[in-house]
Amino acid sequence: MTTTLAQPATATARRAMIDSQLRTSGVNEEYVLARMLTVPREDFLPADKASVAYIDRAIILGEQGHLAAPLFYGKLLLEAAPLPADRVLVVEGGTGYLAELLRPLVAELVTLPAAEAAKAKKVKGAPFSLILIDGAIEQLPDGLAAALADDGRIVTGLLLRQVTRLASGRKIAGQVNLQPIEDLGIPVLHAFDAPRGWTFA
Repeated sequence: MTTTLAQPATATARRAMIDSQLRTSGVNEEYVLARMLTVPREDFLPADKASVAYIDRAIILGEQGHLAAPLFYGKLLLEAAPLPADRVLVVEGGTGYLAELLRPLVAELVTLPAAEAAKAKKVKGAPFSLILIDGAIEQLPDGLAAALADDGRIVTGLLLRQVTRLASGRKIAGQVNLQPIEDLGIPVLHAFDAPRGWTFA
């Protein structure tokens, strides 16, 4: 009985998320809205966090990772513009939500935990035509860049001078150059932190 009553409430919350968080911020592409309306965010959270599934900011889950704000996923999918023929690598933020949003839109999808992606020399299944990273990174490791096909696209969060931004890029002549798009609140994936130089007291 509880489940039956909860379903209309969460469907209403998803509709409110679409109307008040995504559309008002310029996310209006039908494929993005349809997927975010279909996939229940609460299914990717522990039971004690389900009640805050549709707030307009990230939900941090400690060592388990995070569920980023709805706007991040909306903007990420919009910028990615996934194609039916795409082979996609999703670097996970810990919940599997991004992969579920994307799965029906592409030909093939592989997921990799952030900690593994950050240190991988080679990624199984590479090359990929599209890489999406569920969080903000400080640097893109060579192994992950190598997993992107020539002319492939990458969309990620990027940490620049302590500010997180949505960023995208393409692989051209073997090089991936990430370009910031807009400031956005994005959980940081510390597995991708750049090495710190020596400091003196």
